[in-house]
Amino acid sequence: MSPGAPILKSYDLVNWDFIGHSVPVLNFGPGYFLNGESAYQQGIWASTMRYRQSNKLWYWIGCIGFWNTYIFTAPEVTGPWEMAGELPGGTCYYDCGLLIDDDDTMYVAYGNTNVSMAQLSSDGLSQVKSQEIFSGPTALQGLEGNRLYKINGTYYILDDSPQGVTFIWRSSSVWGPWTSQILQTNIGSPLPGGGLIDQGSLVQAPNGQWYFLSTSWDFPSGRIPVLAPLEWNDGWPSLVEVDGAWGASYPYPAPPASPYTYTGTDNFTGTALSPQWEWNFNPDTTKFQFSPGNVTLYTATVTDDLFGANNTLTHRTYGQHPEGTVQLHIANMADGDRVGLAAFRDQSAWIEIFRNGTEKTVRMVTNATQDPNNNYATVSTGIVEATADLASTATEIWLRTTMDTMPNSDRQATFAYSVDGEMFETIGDSFTMSNTLNWFTGYRFGIFNFATKALGGYVNLISFEHH
Repeated sequence: MSPGAPILKSYDLVNWDFIGHSVPVLNFGPGYFLNGESAYQQGIWASTMRYRQSNKLWYWIGCIGFWNTYIFTAPEVTGPWEMAGELPGGTCYYDCGLLIDDDDTMYVAYGNTNVSMAQLSSDGLSQVKSQEIFSGPTALQGLEGNRLYKINGTYYILDDSPQGVTFIWRSSSVWGPWTSQILQTNIGSPLPGGGLIDQGSLVQAPNGQWYFLSTSWDFPSGRIPVLAPLEWNDGWPSLVEVDGAWGASYPYPAPPASPYTYTGTDNFTGTALSPQWEWNFNPDTTKFQFSPGNVTLYTATVTDDLFGANNTLTHRTYGQHPEGTVQLHIANMADGDRVGLAAFRDQSAWIEIFRNGTEKTVRMVTNATQDPNNNYATVSTGIVEATADLASTATEIWLRTTMDTMPNSDRQATFAYSVDGEMFETIGDSFTMSNTLNWFTGYRFGIFNFATKALGGYVNLISFEHH
């Protein structure tokens, strides 16, 4: 998604607020612009970000496409961020963790199964040296999600096996030798029906207490953050369990902050889209316009394939049964245009308005599908399952998508529309969302507007309501 590498802040490790992105533009090749090719599942994976006091810069480091490592910096965590360095091709800091040591030297732990340590130059923008420091147990299918720390003079690396095992490694030197203990083994998610615990971090609260902040694999919702306190014994952390399991609840790490409201209505006030919004790929900036109270989406692509359409605007879901409603002004749609609201992922369904000549039709489209074994090529552009006539003079429409994203649910998405914003009419049967790991992201709301005949039409996005 673009912009990439979202940044969140919290005062209590429970309530989090989206405040920006470390990578403002995915300037990594034509596939990130949908310029003749696409880069699905080739975006930003596990990256790292730290603040360096000596030069008062934030650093973000990540590997793209398993080949190129990029370094972005910013004077403030909210930006402006800019690409400051790129390592030679083939130098991939896969699933990396950055540490700025007491003497201001910058180190990065990275790798899959065979974990390496890199020392960066004094400006943090190039590599001085790198060497392998340890390998994961042969009985497990690799290690990933490396995070590097220095705690009370000792170096630690936290990483995970995809089989649900979290390791903690320690050493008196970044170059080793390293010894390890297991922090948790298939402890299970505290969320009903949740999956493996994977890809976590160690975090110290202001009162000195340490916590394990990780994620639970809970598709179709995605990876859901989970938090548990740690205890330290003889220099090793251990998870505070409740009756041998991850606790359903723990005391807050700090006085509870006012919770950020993920739900509610976005009327597009301010000067730009809020950080909760991300484009499917880098947008064509000539084909949208933001003004207070209104986002104009011009058709940017002539296609019949949602996965190949530029300027699809996405929004994360929140909660067990997220519901999104978009209000659209559709008077300026052109012949052949399609605008809608999708349950968006590699297997998608949606509700749309289709203009054919002077007629407008509400349509429910289902089973648009990509092939994960063929570079996510589109194998189905979807099937029109249901239609409803709309007056040709209609200028306002409300489209609604409702999802059941609980991992232990039947994973249904339903669709409805309204001509007055009050009474909604369901259209089509429910759609069963996928719970595979494809894209490594959960379902999102996707707002799209593309042409099937010629560019020139546009719609106005008036509001988006999320419950």
